[in-house]
Amino acid sequence: MPRAEGRWAGGPLVAVVGATGMVGAELLACLEARRFPVSRLLAFSSGKMRKTIRFRGRTLPAPGVDRRALADCDLVFFVSADEVSARLAPALAAKGVWVIDDSSAFRLDPNVPLVIPEVNAHALSQKRRLIAGPNCTMTGLAVAGRLLHERFRCVAARIASYQAVSGAGRAALEEFFSQTRRLSPRLKLRLGRAPSFAGAPFSALPAPIAGNVIPQVGGFDASGYSSEENKVAAELKKIWGAPKLAASVTAVRVPVSRGHSLAAWLSFSRPVSVAQARSILEKTPGLVFSGNGRYPTPQTAAGKGPVYAGRLRPGTGPRELCLWIVSDNLLKGAALNSVQIAEELLRRGWLKTFSRAA
Repeated sequence: MPRAEGRWAGGPLVAVVGATGMVGAELLACLEARRFPVSRLLAFSSGKMRKTIRFRGRTLPAPGVDRRALADCDLVFFVSADEVSARLAPALAAKGVWVIDDSSAFRLDPNVPLVIPEVNAHALSQKRRLIAGPNCTMTGLAVAGRLLHERFRCVAARIASYQAVSGAGRAALEEFFSQTRRLSPRLKLRLGRAPSFAGAPFSALPAPIAGNVIPQVGGFDASGYSSEENKVAAELKKIWGAPKLAASVTAVRVPVSRGHSLAAWLSFSRPVSVAQARSILEKTPGLVFSGNGRYPTPQTAAGKGPVYAGRLRPGTGPRELCLWIVSDNLLKGAALNSVQIAEELLRRGWLKTFSRAA
């Protein structure tokens, strides 16, 4: 029988809401791999079919959310739906629980710090116990362009994203795999005839994704921008502390299982050479930069923590640079970033290293 909870020596009492989802599984793996101190772990379901999780060699149940149990925790990770975070997170933070939320519920709230530790750890405050994690698409650019922005002040960013199917959730990923299996026999080209992908069943995304690209991530507003495009622009401004930044985004879903890619055109307040930018990118925390014609792909980043960048080149004038950026949307774009925030709380001595409920 699974134990009701996991107990170990030392560390805070930690809960994960959404532990049975894709990001939840990655978060648990990060906690384990990085040896984050946990005296006791409580896992709660994200509503998926699997109701147990594995952590440090033990099988633990993942029932529905228990408000009282969460209130006794030192740290709660939310990797579930926006509405779950909106309903539970503020009250927990008000009671003194550290809350790290990966949903979009609080990212643009002026009273909630939106944090990528390599970019703006200074936004953390002991008085603000609810912390938002960033949009997984925006994260790559926020990390890669941070020092360039600090040195030359980015005044405009044009961004095209190429987003993995896993960013849309488990159902979309399973649909992608199913479509790929179904359509693979059609991939044999005949002379003068291209393979047809028409008729593939779909429901999780606006169109079939196998053998396709979809220029829509989220619903459209009255101006024709998708919710994802608006999120990327608004969150980049907040996390860089650049409210006047002009940002234009086109978000595209592509038939890749894992790893978001970005093509970025960055304009600065003063001229910057490729040589200057390369020197800065090579020293940027959290970034692996590839020069000399080399570049990362989603396979480069899949399952890895850093952000990767390459194809640095001049833009349309001396104040513009072009850059290609890739990161793992489930790790640095979500689970790993949340754990890194928790590690920063530990380093500052703000998060207890023992459970107050023990």
